[in-house]
Amino acid sequence: MREYRPGDKVVLPPYGVGVVSGIAQRTISGSERDYYQVDFPGTRSKAYVPVEAPQITRMRPALGPDEIPQILHLLREGRLPLPRQWAARHRRTTEILAEGDPYRIATLAGQLRAWDLEKGLPDLDRQAFRRAMHLLAEEIAQVMEVSLDEARALFEDAWGEELN
Repeated sequence: MREYRPGDKVVLPPYGVGVVSGIAQRTISGSERDYYQVDFPGTRSKAYVPVEAPQITRMRPALGPDEIPQILHLLREGRLPLPRQWAARHRRTTEILAEGDPYRIATLAGQLRAWDLEKGLPDLDRQAFRRAMHLLAEEIAQVMEVSLDEARALFEDAWGEELN
């Protein structure tokens, strides 16, 4: 099991990127336990994640700077077999976005972008694409300590075009 330390950047789907500020003891239902306190930059929001089982919340380490080239590659080249029927596809894209895995999100975004270039996207797929891009931009901005606009510019550079 991975241990987190104060200052570690983590992702807590669906809340986004936070920073472990320490371990807090909390009593819940009469039982005292240790929890990672995760603070979310730019907000007063906090989350408490059980130290003994952070995986139940899907908390994971944030991307490292060395992982960003792979994310950009997946945005360009990522392909994913998605159902053609819209309801099944919407369920699948929603699952991928909720899981919070940046590699799967980038692959999904790469596939949706390819479809958009081929034939355009229906509204639900366009919403999924925008959500995927926002999640990736937010994480990359936090990891690289740049603005959201600067993170989005990385995507545009990878694609050789401006995002709409």
